[in-house]
Amino acid sequence: MSEEIPTLPPQISSQSNPFFPQPNPNPNPNPNPNPNLILNPLLSFSITGKRKRGRAPRRPSSLQLYNQVFQLPPLSYSNSNGNNELPSSSSSSPSIKPPTIENSISLIATPSDISEEIIVINKDSTAEALTALSSGFPADSLTEEEIEAGVVSVIGGIEQVNYILIRNHILTRWRENVSNWLTKDAFIHLIPSHCSTLLDSAFNFLLSHGYVNFGVAPAIKDKIPAEAVKPNVVVIGAGLAGLAAARQLMAFGFKVVVLEGRKRAGGRVYTKKMEGGNRTAAADLGGSVLTGTLGNPLGILARQLFYSLHKVRDKCPLYSSDGKPVDPDMDSKVETAFNRLLDKASRLRQLMGEVSVDVSLGAALETFWEVYGDAVNAEEMNLFNWHLANLEYANAGLLSRLSLAFWDQDDPYDMGGDHCFLPGGNGRLVQALAENMPILYEKIVHTIRYGSDGVQVIAGSQVFEGDMALCTVPVGVLKSGSIKFIPELPQRKLDGIKRLGFGLLNKVAMLFPHVFWGTELDTFGHLSDDPSRRGEFFLFYSYATVAGGPLLIALVAGEAALKFESMPPTDAVTHVLQILKGIYEPQGIDVPEPIQTVCTRWGSDPFSLGSYSNVAVGASGDDYDILAENVGDGRLFFAGEATTRRYPATMHGAFLTGLREAANMAHHANGRALQIKVERSPSKDVHSCASLLADLFREPDLEFGSFSVIFGRRSSDPKSTAILRVTFSAPRKKNSEGSKPDQQHSNKLLFQQLHSHFNQQQQLHVYTLLSRQQALELSEVRGGDEARLNYLCEKLGVKLVGRRGLGSAADSVIASIKAERGNRRSTSTSLALRSGTLKQKVSTSKHTLVRRAKAVGNGNDSTPPPTS
Repeated sequence: MSEEIPTLPPQISSQSNPFFPQPNPNPNPNPNPNPNLILNPLLSFSITGKRKRGRAPRRPSSLQLYNQVFQLPPLSYSNSNGNNELPSSSSSSPSIKPPTIENSISLIATPSDISEEIIVINKDSTAEALTALSSGFPADSLTEEEIEAGVVSVIGGIEQVNYILIRNHILTRWRENVSNWLTKDAFIHLIPSHCSTLLDSAFNFLLSHGYVNFGVAPAIKDKIPAEAVKPNVVVIGAGLAGLAAARQLMAFGFKVVVLEGRKRAGGRVYTKKMEGGNRTAAADLGGSVLTGTLGNPLGILARQLFYSLHKVRDKCPLYSSDGKPVDPDMDSKVETAFNRLLDKASRLRQLMGEVSVDVSLGAALETFWEVYGDAVNAEEMNLFNWHLANLEYANAGLLSRLSLAFWDQDDPYDMGGDHCFLPGGNGRLVQALAENMPILYEKIVHTIRYGSDGVQVIAGSQVFEGDMALCTVPVGVLKSGSIKFIPELPQRKLDGIKRLGFGLLNKVAMLFPHVFWGTELDTFGHLSDDPSRRGEFFLFYSYATVAGGPLLIALVAGEAALKFESMPPTDAVTHVLQILKGIYEPQGIDVPEPIQTVCTRWGSDPFSLGSYSNVAVGASGDDYDILAENVGDGRLFFAGEATTRRYPATMHGAFLTGLREAANMAHHANGRALQIKVERSPSKDVHSCASLLADLFREPDLEFGSFSVIFGRRSSDPKSTAILRVTFSAPRKKNSEGSKPDQQHSNKLLFQQLHSHFNQQQQLHVYTLLSRQQALELSEVRGGDEARLNYLCEKLGVKLVGRRGLGSAADSVIASIKAERGNRRSTSTSLALRSGTLKQKVSTSKHTLVRRAKAVGNGNDSTPPPTS
């Protein structure tokens, strides 16, 4: 999914729920983009992504990123050859000032009135643009969610520029103080009155989609209603995705129950207290590293809880298999060569095109190493294998199974910033999120029934019923088939589950009597002589500075992680101690026996069956979108790290999908509530219903002669209900098609009525309900309108009636079509944007942001629970 979050209907009172202020209706739901308009070059930039480094993040600081971004020239620059290419840093082209709001006005339009001016909220709009960028918003355009929500009436115009400025400012203001509840009133005096609609639009969107006012600060928690006023929701899984969704849904007013199979919350985020003697430490056996803190929502939770973060330091020495330090020059040489090979692999997949989907990254790298690698000695080969092991750690998968085409498809969305440990463990965040949540533990779900009337979730002998359900179980569990879905999930989703990879990472956590390895390092690595064991204890995390005690954790990745599942824990600890003694005893340092050890077995854990997702050979980023799709006409939803193509295999990715699906579920629930309201009181406002029907028929789905039809676009079922309208608006002419007497309409009364209206030069609309298939058959009838009327009444046995004659049965159909159409135009605009039919000046770089370094601070922060 691109992360598509449908907009929420505007029928929620801001007085009853602060999370859903009354949205401003979109005056033009089908914006016409202006292809001649040049978008604000302030928001057009490109950041070259960096390689997934082995041991350290090595990312630019926020200041460096700022300078790197805003010293780039506008993308519309033309060089001396007339090509639209960016000049190199050594180019002698005239200097170009960093783009800003002020010097961009002349490039956008010449304002003819106040509504066509770019507003100025904050002179430091570039910094606010960076804040929005780190929050997942594109730099120079709207997200698909914003387009679907109809946040602006025209895509690509000055209205859009002003909306982006307002949206960025709201985000920035909230990020400045995430412990307070931000209100829309705080911006009224800053925003010109002619932009009040945009303020409403931006604030309502950010609030309802969980971009502001989320988390665990007291001011946020106080907004949760004391009593639920909306339908029941069943959340399956109390990991970060489930907890985020449950907390948000409760804030929206839903009644929520969370079913968790384990005895604890957190899922693959698990902090275990290790102790012995007079030593204690908190060991992160699952997700451990906050990868990038610039826009990370978990960083916001830490701020709300006043928890400090520890930056994972870049220094990461490597040691040979014999325990000797690796020569720094050799280390640098091999790392440079390794990154060159990744560059060649990237170019190869471009040349191969679609064929690269069926090729593994491992095959490409090993082939290039054989062809381009200079004569290497044994230690250089071991170094190369260490980098391969680190890459397998980053992706929780064997390189032989990773897709050459898409293994790094999420790199452009890296949030940037430092990689950090949370002192005391990430379990502290889980504990805060789970506080006062309605979680039922040891409820192992084995069946999920879903249909148009709701859901039933069965755990053991207990049945939990709800209006909707959210499934957050790992993709490993979905692959296993341990949960039965009734009806079976659509084939499209089953295929996506099968294609997507789900890998493994394991750990050995050791609590020692004292820190013998020093406190100046957060990481160090170890090389193996055996390529098949390259991932075995290849990297060590030192938690001594953050765990509260002398804790050391060894990582096991790749093929070694699979074998580790069956390795006796005593053998694993013995091997780790041999490595440590080989490194430190030659330095005159004794390695003591550990006080306590824990070995994880994530692949054997029935509630995870692996660690985190990756793009396997044959899969693509689209499969993350497919896993995120809801089924059962908005009854069963899915969240978790494997449902986001932007942030897979990360803790913050899982958390964000929970917020995403909470908004999605609220949208569907509100749509149904509106439909039920129309069904229950069809006669309360007949004029309103008639107006609504007239609005829908302004854009019929099918037109032929005097006939027009509307039906729900989301259903291609030939039996689905459609509404037919016949319009008579001129005196009837003689039949020029020579209709025979037996072809004439037999309903004399109807024809008398029509004749009367014709003679009075009045327009008449008559209606009927029929199936989609019948409407299509009617459109194929030849012989003009009278032949169609004859077919309609004689062949199909349908009666034409006035609007009131349709009754309450039509009211529900009208409401359903209205709900589906609410975003149709803006969605079609989104599709057009993606297919390139809208030629607005958009320059979203394919290589923005720094790549996700996943070793040291690189790590996929979705590591897994344990077995002692």
